[in-house]
Amino acid sequence: MVWWASLVGEAINIPPEVMGLTILAAGTSVPDLITSVIVARKGFGDMAVSSSVGSNLFDVTCGLPIPWLMYALMQVVQNTMAGRPPGDIMPIEVKSEGMACSIMLLFGMLMFVIVAIAVSKWKMNKGLGMTMFFLYFIFVMVSLFFEYDVLTCFI
Repeated sequence: MVWWASLVGEAINIPPEVMGLTILAAGTSVPDLITSVIVARKGFGDMAVSSSVGSNLFDVTCGLPIPWLMYALMQVVQNTMAGRPPGDIMPIEVKSEGMACSIMLLFGMLMFVIVAIAVSKWKMNKGLGMTMFFLYFIFVMVSLFFEYDVLTCFI
């Protein structure tokens, strides 16, 4: 999916950062959206909101570190088999200027979502949905600003 999005973005002159933050993020969230809509229509709006927030937190806390851990473990095994010290692991380069600030921004957005839900008296309504959409739009814009050095990450 990432390879396809990169090719399409290159063909229509959209940078990979924009493709990743918008097209790929939206495409991988469609199953979450469908399940959230189903449970919200059954009257479980809190479950729908928890699913949307939880999936992002899961991506950051498991989706990033688990593949990196597997890569490091594979290097330990390869080093051991080649007779090199097992701790001689090549670092994984992360090419993102504002990833630390984006994660902090995601945490801040989580706080805003909780506040917005509390303000709407813990009821899912159109105003809350629009607020969440607006917060997502702000997150994407600020993340792109970090990526393109419009804003500087202070961390």
